[in-house]
Amino acid sequence: MTKHRTYSVSVASVYPLNVAKAEKKGRTKAEVDEIFHWLTGHDQTSLEEQLETNVSFEDFFAGAPRMNPARSLIKGVVCGVRVEDIEEPVMREIRYLDKLIDELAKGKAMDKILRE
Repeated sequence: MTKHRTYSVSVASVYPLNVAKAEKKGRTKAEVDEIFHWLTGHDQTSLEEQLETNVSFEDFFAGAPRMNPARSLIKGVVCGVRVEDIEEPVMREIRYLDKLIDELAKGKAMDKILRE
C-alpha cells in the first residue's frame, strides 16, 4: 500500500517545491523546467499539460515522450539511498529527478547536471 501511495503523488504537488528549492538557492524555474525536459523529453507545453492534469509520478514517467538514456549516468545519494542501487523503476526515476534538483540547488553547472 505504501508503494502505491508514493507513486500516486502528483507531479504537480511536488513541482512547486522543486522550483522553490532552486529559487531559494538563486536558481530559476527555467532551470528546473530544463531538468524536467532533459529527463523526460517533455517540451514546455507538454510539461505544463502534465502539471495541469495532476498526473501521478508513475503515469508521468510511463507517458514521457522519451526518457533520456543518459539518466543512467546519475549517481549519488538521495535520502540516504544510492540512486544507482534502486531496483524499483518508478522510484529510481523519482530519485533521479530528486538528485538533479539537488545538484541544481547546490550550484552545479547545468552542463554537469545534464551529463553533457
